[in-house]
Amino acid sequence: MKVLIIIPAYNERDNILGVIRAFKETNLPYDYLVINDCSRDDTLDILKKAKANYLSNPINLGIGGTVQTGYRYARDHGYDIAVQMDGDGQHNPAFLCDLVSPIERGEADVVIGSRFIKKEGFQSSRLRRVGINWLSFLIRLTTGQSVADVTSGFRAVGRKYIELFAQDYAQDYPEPEAIVTGACHGARTLEVPVIMKERTGGKSSIWGLRSLYYMVKVSTAIIVAGLSERKK
Repeated sequence: MKVLIIIPAYNERDNILGVIRAFKETNLPYDYLVINDCSRDDTLDILKKAKANYLSNPINLGIGGTVQTGYRYARDHGYDIAVQMDGDGQHNPAFLCDLVSPIERGEADVVIGSRFIKKEGFQSSRLRRVGINWLSFLIRLTTGQSVADVTSGFRAVGRKYIELFAQDYAQDYPEPEAIVTGACHGARTLEVPVIMKERTGGKSSIWGLRSLYYMVKVSTAIIVAGLSERKK
């Protein structure tokens, strides 16, 4: 199958070349595309000098809009599977086959790389794990879908969900909401164990008061989506 690795990047000058290099070292027959979200640092210059495969947003779209750009590219260029992989170096491309294979075998529509199955590698902070567990509970309550690592941005989807996410994708902190969207459209979602690394450079977009906004916004979106689906 034709596979595209979507790598969103915002101010990732310290990480992006290492991510591309690590992917190339796998020698997998997949394509990759970096989506530069109008970075304020020199991420774009670095991508140009490295002759990397990239697109650059004309304005900052945020993580949701940037990933959706990748899905639209995948849809328009006939890809069968699209994989999200963060540009900060936390996701290990050695696990790409583990995400792609269940879709190739027809066993799943969405495959999520989970830190919490084998509990190896970076497990996030204790406070964030509490929030992740809360969102996982809400998703299970509203959709019946049981997913442990609901905020993981390391995930693969098949053609049907490439087309869905190209058209309808949450704009702010989209990972948990994308699980709900997929569940509402009948997605067979599977988690596979992966080992993630801690960010070594740059800065996460979720910190301080934004963490509180994140929890309120995503919790509300999950509940509303779940209730809307039940009314259908």
